[in-house]
Amino acid sequence: MKLYLISQSKNDDYDTYDSAVVCAESEEEAKKINPDGGITTDKEERYSSWTTLEHVDVEYIGEAKEGSESEVICSSFNAG
Repeated sequence: MKLYLISQSKNDDYDTYDSAVVCAESEEEAKKINPDGGITTDKEERYSSWTTLEHVDVEYIGEAKEGSESEVICSSFNAG
């Protein structure tokens, strides 16, 4: 498993996530992880706190501890 920083700057309203550190098998899997615990899709959802797949940026930041599972490690939420 690897650690990735996922981020987005498209949806910058109140009560939205701008980034998260996630544990995933690949960059593609990391891109699909939603910081709120859901799955990111290619459809724009009304009142979404994240963004669509095309607007997610992914950066590899390191290796996860052996035995880690796909999950959100920590996230940045902009409360309003």
